[in-house]
Amino acid sequence: MAPCVADTARTLSCRDSDAATQLKLLSISIIFITSIIGISSPVLLARYFHGKPAYDKAILLIKCFAAGVILSTSLVHVLPEAFASLSDCHVASHHPWKDFPFSGLVTLVGALLALLVDITASAHVERGHRAASEYKPIIGGEKVGDLERVENGSEEDLVRIKQRLVSQVLEIGIIFHSVIIGVTMGMSQNKCTIRPLVAALAFHQIFEGLGLGGCIAQAGFSFGTVAYMCFMFSVTTPMGILLGMIVYSLTGYDDSNPNALIMEGLLGSLSSGILIYMGLVDLVAVDFFHNKLMSSETWLKKTSFIVLTIGSTSMSILALWA
Repeated sequence: MAPCVADTARTLSCRDSDAATQLKLLSISIIFITSIIGISSPVLLARYFHGKPAYDKAILLIKCFAAGVILSTSLVHVLPEAFASLSDCHVASHHPWKDFPFSGLVTLVGALLALLVDITASAHVERGHRAASEYKPIIGGEKVGDLERVENGSEEDLVRIKQRLVSQVLEIGIIFHSVIIGVTMGMSQNKCTIRPLVAALAFHQIFEGLGLGGCIAQAGFSFGTVAYMCFMFSVTTPMGILLGMIVYSLTGYDDSNPNALIMEGLLGSLSSGILIYMGLVDLVAVDFFHNKLMSSETWLKKTSFIVLTIGSTSMSILALWA
């Protein structure tokens, strides 16, 4: 393993705690505002189209764009950053990090955990609906009609509950990622690194918010739940920045500290596994192979694929800066 080599002159010239602090405080408000814009846009768009003939198709296209953003976030942003953190010379030169690819292992664990949550929740919901459908009314008439309507709506209820589960698990995975981004920036004292990150992360949060907001819009949550989920996404990265600043002030750890790199790598890998599973299984596979609306109209499937590609491409381009 080669020793760590750094450009000492450039590092010293860029290391300015006061300037870095000012940039981080500015970034908190910028990232908060752009996060709100990103996550609320698809929600408001869905409410505008609600009740109109194009509502289902608009929601489907928003969700396909979301799937592209989520996949790109996991594979182009989160996973490479996790590998880079655990392969840093300050970490990879020591046991056990030099002996095993922990990034891949924890990514696998994240995907399996997402699968476990998916299976457990789906089984619980299906048992509840099965028990309700086994009830047989003694008296005919209106009660039987009511029961038939409930049974006919059971499939739609299951789909809606699954959509809500997908949105909630996606938000958990994205929050992990947002915390990592925020804490890393908060601990950094390198003004040369932070300055371009402020603008790049603003666009990053817009696209990531569009992805999550598209899933939330389709899930049909109550207004209070939608507001809470949007608020949590919007404040997570700013809170992470503040947490990173506090950690640095208390411990002196910066973003190159081995312990910080290990935590960043492990949490990033876990988040990546969750996002990869949800993106491929609960977003792409569900819509492209099990959506009756898309199957009935060939042009819609082609358009959905194009929108999926646009979402993934847009998010991937941001990897040039963040």
